[in-house]
Amino acid sequence: MTVQTLTTQTRLPVSADELFAWHTRPGALERLAPPWEDVRLVSKEGEFGNGQRVVVRTPLLGPFRTNWTAEVFGFEPGREFHDRQIKGPFSFFEHTHRMIPDGSNASILDDTVEYRVPLGWLGRLVAGRSVRTKLERMFAYRHRIMLSDLKRHNAFRDRPRLTVAITGSRGLLGNVLTRFLTTGGHRVVRLVHGTSHTPIDDGTRWVSWNPKVPLDPKVLEGCDAIVHLAGDNIVEGRWTKAKKQRILESRTGPTRRLAEAAASLDVPPKVFISASGISAYGDRGDEELTEDSSTGSSFLADVVLQWEAAAEPARAKGIRTVHPRIGVVLSPAGGALAKQLFAFKMGMGATLGSGKQWVPWIAIDDVIGSIHHAMMTDSLNGPYNCCAPNPVSNRTFGKTLGRVMRRPVFMWIPGFALRTLLGGVADDALLASVRAVPRKLKQSGFAFDYTELEPALRHLMGR
Repeated sequence: MTVQTLTTQTRLPVSADELFAWHTRPGALERLAPPWEDVRLVSKEGEFGNGQRVVVRTPLLGPFRTNWTAEVFGFEPGREFHDRQIKGPFSFFEHTHRMIPDGSNASILDDTVEYRVPLGWLGRLVAGRSVRTKLERMFAYRHRIMLSDLKRHNAFRDRPRLTVAITGSRGLLGNVLTRFLTTGGHRVVRLVHGTSHTPIDDGTRWVSWNPKVPLDPKVLEGCDAIVHLAGDNIVEGRWTKAKKQRILESRTGPTRRLAEAAASLDVPPKVFISASGISAYGDRGDEELTEDSSTGSSFLADVVLQWEAAAEPARAKGIRTVHPRIGVVLSPAGGALAKQLFAFKMGMGATLGSGKQWVPWIAIDDVIGSIHHAMMTDSLNGPYNCCAPNPVSNRTFGKTLGRVMRRPVFMWIPGFALRTLLGGVADDALLASVRAVPRKLKQSGFAFDYTELEPALRHLMGR
């Protein structure tokens, strides 16, 4: 029966040995999973090498999912390894990963896949083209991620790898950041609320943490950096008085306790990165906003100011304290973009309010890259605008997303309807105009992967 072959090659700025090492580190499989596919690691048997078996849960067709069991073989350290399907959706699937030296500090990644769709000629007729397209999209994405991540790590190749404590590591940002760091050779300590272990060894250390009580400083001993991402979801539920109080307390209390624990150590972490929000500036119309701009007067702006102030014990101790004021994070795996996708797929994408309000968007990989940059750049202090250099209006955002998805965008939801439906969150989060630009990031030498909206959306959605 006919075997189909797909080969994808990319030149990367690291040696073949380092490229091979990246693939062997914890989190590599998950880091390479496209965000538009809900791929989940189910189990892993054995160390990375010949005979290791991995089971992932992957989409099959529509709402249907299937388990895929793969086995590693042909393991040649520094040069190549193979994996083959033992059980899964293909009648045959074999993947060869080759790392080809191309000079002392460069290599070529060659991913070659040989496969057969099930059901013979009928399978090829019905699904052959769509399977091919799906594989092409997936491997193009994988190679973009490899190139971006290795460039970012390579920029600090002379710096030692760090031990990083992360809160919110199971959330959208935290998960991606953890995998970015572990594949780059850093060590991660997850401060998790509730269970302190994972059924699958992911190469990180899990530590139970109750954000409502003081943290034992011993947990942070040996940590070079803290990245604090945890906080109550601001767009979940109406903004009752109790909800607003939870939003505030879930940010200020844990931040202060972390800062106090770090400050109490004889050898504290070198940097404390505590997430913040671009809503610090409130609704400012067409005004261009930098880190030197005044803050706003909305509820969320006040939350941000108190949130950043809660890190004062770390600052007072001399710990470099950084606040990424994070904009609208783009990822089809969660957050604002994921919430819109179903409506846009159905041709029901809409302009919100006047549509003139500025949206300070940023691709998730640039958020992660900026946090890593902040960890490694000693000159970066205080708040920085964590958003792309080119914000767009809400109307432009919707039209661009519709174009990427090949769907019309003609609907309109007036502001009063959003206020009636959602309450206060509509004015503070959906209708507020924040034309923020990342001046401090650019001045510190950070390089964005995506400065324009459409290429960012096409990357994240494989289109």
